[in-house]
Amino acid sequence: MARALHEPTTSLEKKDRCGDLPHRPRVLLGKMGLDGHDRGVKLIARLLRDSGAHVIYSGLWQTARSLAIGARDEDADCIACSMMSNSHLVLVPKLLEECRRVGRPDMIVNVGGIIPQEDVQALRDTGVNRVYHTGTGLAEIVDSVREATKPYGPASFEHPAARLGRLISLAHAGALPKDAERRRPKQVIGITGAPGAGKSTLVASMAREAVRRGDRLAVVAFDPMSPITSGALLGDRLRVDFNAVDEGIFYRSLAIAGEDYASLDAIVELIGASGYDRLIVETVGAGQNDVAIRKHVDRCAVVVVPGMGDSVQMDKAGILEIADVFVVNKADFAGESKLVRELMDVAGGRPIHETIATQGKGVVELLDALFPPFTT
Repeated sequence: MARALHEPTTSLEKKDRCGDLPHRPRVLLGKMGLDGHDRGVKLIARLLRDSGAHVIYSGLWQTARSLAIGARDEDADCIACSMMSNSHLVLVPKLLEECRRVGRPDMIVNVGGIIPQEDVQALRDTGVNRVYHTGTGLAEIVDSVREATKPYGPASFEHPAARLGRLISLAHAGALPKDAERRRPKQVIGITGAPGAGKSTLVASMAREAVRRGDRLAVVAFDPMSPITSGALLGDRLRVDFNAVDEGIFYRSLAIAGEDYASLDAIVELIGASGYDRLIVETVGAGQNDVAIRKHVDRCAVVVVPGMGDSVQMDKAGILEIADVFVVNKADFAGESKLVRELMDVAGGRPIHETIATQGKGVVELLDALFPPFTT
């Protein structure tokens, strides 16, 4: 019987293999260099998610520096990277050097791909933890992630972003030191909306514009945890081109069950104490009744798209009520004018912005509306 090309030759049962660890493993997956094939890395991402790990997928065409910054800000337990043939002896040493430069010389790096056996020792000598070949079993990959996951140590890193990354991990785990410095940012904006509305792409577009302006911006993006394994695929940061924005923004991905924002207030205050006065909090894909975010932010932007429903849906109680700003994203889709008209009936004077996030259209105006100049 034929098999789908995205399926492994030997699959693993979906079950939690990480529940006994000090915390859920946080694994940064990335493809360095010009490798444009992502089928394999997506397979690994699903495998680890279905084994109870939290997988941060950074996407294709990453540089050594962008992966190092991502692993630091995400406080990853390890980086798992691959690349095209014949580039490993150049890119992998660069990755290890960038980890040192951005303040995480202790970062565990595992490398996979088509790597000649004679090059394995050379990679190990540079500091690589493990090297995997095409025949590596899925269970072995899970075991390597388990091995890399240790109890969180104190936030004693010299680099301020590395310290912030660890403090957020401790706060999310309910173990934040009582003496941690805390201060709320001046502007905290929640971005919410249904799955597929383009929230992550919109946030990425706003982040690029903020960096272009020289603004200092932080983003916290939530994704859902599996109800079966407690694993998660944290894929929001792949929308941001970190090869371009570099360290211009601080971006952190977190997994939650439902609307469990118990750690969010502490995380917001940690980010403020680290010098960020503008913060975006992106929620998980929200349903009609998912409104808890309004208790933790100053203002909410609700993202909607053409085709979301008729006028009766607009009149229902729930998420549309918490909007301080409406964002009609994918405004180039059919039905945009009808959606705007129906929103005007329920907006009660609240502003409505139209955007095409993939093209950056309307993003400048939206950013100005969400983050007006500070008043002295």
